[in-house]
Amino acid sequence: MEALAVRLSQLDAHADGAIRVIMFYDTLMRRRVDLPALARASAGLAECVAGIRLHGTGRAIRVSPDGRETSTPPQPTSATAPITLDEEEVGTVWLERPGVPDSFDLDELLLDRLALAAAAVVERYGPARTTMADPALVELVISDGSDEAARARALRLLGFAVDLPVHVVAVRSQLPLDQVGGLLCPARPVKAAPLADVGVILATTVDRSRFPAGVRAGIGTAESPERSWRQARTALRFTTPRQPVVHYAGLGALALLAQVPQDTARDNADVAAIARVAGSPEDLETLDTYCATGSLRRAAELLHLHHSSVARRIEQIAKILDIELTEPTGLLRARLALTAWRLLHD
Repeated sequence: MEALAVRLSQLDAHADGAIRVIMFYDTLMRRRVDLPALARASAGLAECVAGIRLHGTGRAIRVSPDGRETSTPPQPTSATAPITLDEEEVGTVWLERPGVPDSFDLDELLLDRLALAAAAVVERYGPARTTMADPALVELVISDGSDEAARARALRLLGFAVDLPVHVVAVRSQLPLDQVGGLLCPARPVKAAPLADVGVILATTVDRSRFPAGVRAGIGTAESPERSWRQARTALRFTTPRQPVVHYAGLGALALLAQVPQDTARDNADVAAIARVAGSPEDLETLDTYCATGSLRRAAELLHLHHSSVARRIEQIAKILDIELTEPTGLLRARLALTAWRLLHD
C-alpha cells in the first residue's frame, strides 16, 4: 500500500492525499481504537473540530484539533456523513470547518472513512446500537412459552440490562419501526421488530408524547415482558383517531371489555344499535365526540358546528340507540357500547 501511495503521489497530488487518508483510517481500525480516540485522530487530521454522535445514546463527542473534547458552542457543520450498520443509520459524523466549505477537498473522503471506522467500533464494542432487532429474539422475550433463562439471555443479546424493567409497545404505523422507536426513547436502549401484523418495540422508558402523528400504539406496563406484551396488544385495540396512543394502566376497568367474547358483544342490544349508527360516519363522529366530552357545547367546538346542530344530531342518535344520552347513565351506556363495537372492528 505504501509503495502504491508513493507511485500515485508522483502522478497526482490529490490521489496521494486520498490514499494517505485511507491508510490513516486503516491503521486506526487495526489498532481497534474507541470512538473518542477516533474523533481525536480525525480532528487532528482534518485540523478542525470533528464530531461523532450515536442515535442510540444521544451523546455527541466533539474534539478540537488539539485532541481535547471541546465544550465551545458548535459551529455550523461543513460536511456530515451517516454511520450505517446493518443497513440502518445509527449515528452521524461531521466536521466543523470554518470558512469556505471546500477549503479541504478531502473532507468527503475523510468523513466516509470516519463513518466506516465508527460503524466498526459500534459493532465491536457491546451490543449494536441499531434499533431494528432479530424478530426471533424479540419473540423470545415477549412469548409466554419462554423460560426465564432464555428470556434473560435474549434481553442481554438485545442490549438490555437484566436489572432494568422493559416496556413493550404494540404499534401499527406506516412509518418505519426504527424511526418510531428512536423517537420515543432517544437516549436509552430501544429495539423494534415486526411480528405478524403488529410492530413490537422494547424500551426501558417510553415517552408517549413523542409518538409521531399517524401512529397507533398500545403501551404495556413493565412488570414482565410477556405480561407487558399482552397488555400492549390490549391497549392497542382501544386506540382511536382521537386517542392514538393508549397506556394499559390508564384503561382500568375498561380493559375488561377486551375479554368479552365477540358473539356476546355482538348480540348486545346497545352494541347492535351502535352498528346502525355507524352506517352514517357523520353521526358516528358526533356520538364519539359527545361521548368523549360529555358536553354539547364542547362537542360543537370540536366538530366546528353550532351547539344547536349538535343537539339535534344527538337527539336523533338517541332515538336510534333508544338511550337517553343527556342522562349520566345513558351516556355511560353509550360510551361502553361504542367501545365494545370498536373492539369488534379493531
